[in-house]
Amino acid sequence: MKETLINFWEENSQYILHLGGNLLIALLIITAGIILSKGMRRIIRRTKLASLDEGGTITALFRGIIRYGIIIICSIMALNVFGINTASLLAILGAAGLAVGLALRETLGNIAAGIILIFQGTYKKGEFIEFGTFMGTVTEINLFKTVLETPDGIHISAPNAFILDSPVRNYTRNEKRRMELSVCIAYSDSVDAAFKVMQEIIENEPRFLKEPVPKVILQEINDSSVRITIRAWTGVQDYWDIFWDKNKIIKEKIEAAGLHVPFPQHDIHIIQN
Repeated sequence: MKETLINFWEENSQYILHLGGNLLIALLIITAGIILSKGMRRIIRRTKLASLDEGGTITALFRGIIRYGIIIICSIMALNVFGINTASLLAILGAAGLAVGLALRETLGNIAAGIILIFQGTYKKGEFIEFGTFMGTVTEINLFKTVLETPDGIHISAPNAFILDSPVRNYTRNEKRRMELSVCIAYSDSVDAAFKVMQEIIENEPRFLKEPVPKVILQEINDSSVRITIRAWTGVQDYWDIFWDKNKIIKEKIEAAGLHVPFPQHDIHIIQN
């Protein structure tokens, strides 16, 4: 038995040493790939993308791509160590990837658009946005779509690619927003009296910001009325509460000052030949 083993070693030692060396190199490649994969995943968790991606969907996608990409690369390198021709394997993988990409081009387009929207920070969960003919509060952002809830409770699901191609208005991104509160008075009413009423409303509303300074302007002379407007800045969180409250107060104060909110009217002249 001993002589058999010695003879086997003498006849195959070169091949065994070569195979063992290749196995060691392949093991080192795979180990390095695992370490690199874990390191890259840690880096992604600490990047700006992770902080922007509140749901973790995009981060998970990148981590998966990097993990499996490194595994595939290391596997091909390990096969090359053993002298296996990987050119045909790469060709098959490339063809399969192209076929899948063509079949899922719309889906992949939505994924790419979702990643771009996350990177750009166009909107976040909880913000109120408008695009196209839709508006609502963002309740979810995932790889394929953005979900909104309208003020009247309607669920809207929009493909990310559609949103990326549309101008987006973000109503809650800035800390302040300008408000316009208007009332129309009759031509026979005093503009100065209306200005005084509107100025008192400004002075009695502490939620208006001091800068920029609120203004009362004569905004427009209509066919049958004169439009007086308050322009003031408020915090985004107070905007609608102030808007609804002040519209009611303006009507009451205008009427109490003896001013009139006129109905639309036209003068008709009859000419007889």
